[in-house]
Amino acid sequence: MSERDLPRTASAGGGPVTYDATRIEEIAPETRSFCLRLPPASAFTFTPGQFISCLLPIGGHTVIRPYSIASSPEEAGTLDICLNLVPNGPGSHYLFGLDVGAPLRFTGPWGTFRLAQPPDAECVFIAAGTGIAPIRPMLRRVLAPDAPYAVRLHYAATDALHLLYAGEFEAAARAHPRFTFAPLLGAALAEHIEYRYVRADNDRSRHFYLCGVGDIVPQLRDLLRRAGYERRAVQYEKW
Repeated sequence: MSERDLPRTASAGGGPVTYDATRIEEIAPETRSFCLRLPPASAFTFTPGQFISCLLPIGGHTVIRPYSIASSPEEAGTLDICLNLVPNGPGSHYLFGLDVGAPLRFTGPWGTFRLAQPPDAECVFIAAGTGIAPIRPMLRRVLAPDAPYAVRLHYAATDALHLLYAGEFEAAARAHPRFTFAPLLGAALAEHIEYRYVRADNDRSRHFYLCGVGDIVPQLRDLLRRAGYERRAVQYEKW
């Protein structure tokens, strides 16, 4: 679970909705992407960074699990989530057992970790593991306009196999000179960010978007805010 608006019993559209999984893809060892096909008449909309709450029928009960939306609102008719297989995790084990065409019921969208409009400043995205999921559509939103501001992605993973969507980010870096993709494999993420954005210069105008699992997220949040970055310029999602 995460520091989010926790799931409720009805969606913003008036109640839970059910869509079929049209594509299930293993994008890293024990990590899968689930693509849901929305009907043409669907009124479902969301802002980059938000999540859905899946209602999973497990053991005669409905288990609610939140998953960030990894696709963009501009991708009409589709909705992607990605997740790891968690040891002893009933939600992920249920989803990993689904076949293409299986129904998936959810409510949403939820969450205050959002990027509706790109800020007029350098944007720095910091992700660890599957924390890249909500940041992926945020990056697309920021890179869409022809703006002069730099965009950087620092993405920490245990190894190259677990850098999700790496080919996509590499292509984006080639297409957008203002975008820098900086993967970190097995590196000390907090120390790297502190050196690059606290000790290396005095610019405090940047905007940060942080997402990952565990204490690294509040650690980075507090580091940046203590260094003088505005509170509202350091947005985060902790899982």
